[in-house]
Amino acid sequence: MKNAEPRELGQFIVSNPAICRGLPVFKGTRVTVAEVLNDVELGLSWDFIIYRWGDGKITRDAVTEAVQLARRALLSGDGHLIADAAA
Repeated sequence: MKNAEPRELGQFIVSNPAICRGLPVFKGTRVTVAEVLNDVELGLSWDFIIYRWGDGKITRDAVTEAVQLARRALLSGDGHLIADAAA
């Protein structure tokens, strides 16, 4: 992965081998998508999550995009489990 190029995963999310070992992060930050999704999983309010991670550096739209990307990684368009996600 050393020679891998940065990869745009959405409008707000990027994966760059030079930043946080290539983990998906919110653009312009070192906040990982996994950290924010964990907060969502814990039931924290999105307003608190936005405040917690840089007081506005991550927007509501960015959190929404993270949830949508996670959903697409797990479920097909019609809501069925993607075979690879079950492994």
